[in-house]
Amino acid sequence: MTERGSHRVGRPLGAEDAQARAAQAAVLGDLLALRVLSAVAANAPLAHIPALLHIAAGDMQDALNRLQTVGIVRKEAGEYLLPAESWVRFGRLLGDGVPALPNTRPAQPALAALPTQIATVARDLSYRFASTFSEETVSQYVVESYLLLSQRARVRTHLPTLTARYAADRLDALASATGLTLRGTPEVLFVCVQNAGRSQIAAAYLRHLAGDAVHVRTAGSAPADEVHPRVIEALAEVGVPLVDDFPKPLTDEVVQAADFVVTMGCGDACPVYPGRRYMDWSLEDPLALDDDGLRQVRDRIRGHVERLLNEMGVGAHAANR
Repeated sequence: MTERGSHRVGRPLGAEDAQARAAQAAVLGDLLALRVLSAVAANAPLAHIPALLHIAAGDMQDALNRLQTVGIVRKEAGEYLLPAESWVRFGRLLGDGVPALPNTRPAQPALAALPTQIATVARDLSYRFASTFSEETVSQYVVESYLLLSQRARVRTHLPTLTARYAADRLDALASATGLTLRGTPEVLFVCVQNAGRSQIAAAYLRHLAGDAVHVRTAGSAPADEVHPRVIEALAEVGVPLVDDFPKPLTDEVVQAADFVVTMGCGDACPVYPGRRYMDWSLEDPLALDDDGLRQVRDRIRGHVERLLNEMGVGAHAANR
């Protein structure tokens, strides 16, 4: 990867990815499709969209069909939803030019429509972040975090606990990104596809080697249900603990909060902001390899992490180097 100033110049798109992006851009270049997408993003009831936008129901359905065909929206149980990937890639087109910061996020279902445990999470986090964000902002992030996690959850027992952790981390990132809190340590974000292998290994090594000298987050462009057991075992072999982490969808504020953004095989899913250092580590997906191959990728990631620490001017402190 090369860089010019503070902006990333990434690898050129492959023919297949370029064709997919061109198809999406062509649909979003249509005024009607963009307006219908904005209504879906604002959680407007499907039956109300024609009246809201002053369009015919048939025109609305045609726009939704085109949006679905190119993968911008997904239909589930008769409703149209924006996947997390669409929020990351197109969210800024839908807010009338206003960044997705506190009190400007798209509307979400009310807490009352969700499990009672999620309302408890919102109350707890509203108290925790009372000096930083309004109760409304905290509730919006809790609801959105719950929805993002529940889209892929096969077992829902632990969803309230995971929602609390995910929403709190996002709110911490938002506070950092907007200057409401200041950190004295660099912030690093590792992004891979499933957030179950490469990014988790990198984060575990960075925490192990740097401790509290670096703040680290991870995310995935299409996160899995859980960190893969083989990854946990491979890290345990070299005495590196994996701190009770879990795969999380990539969201805007964690990128904005990062000083260093490291991508590993997730293409152009990560938005680019000035003033951040972007790097792409070319690594095979260890979960697609046998055990020896996984160990080789694990060890290569450690080398990358050590070079990153040197670049940041942070010394490794772990006893077992």
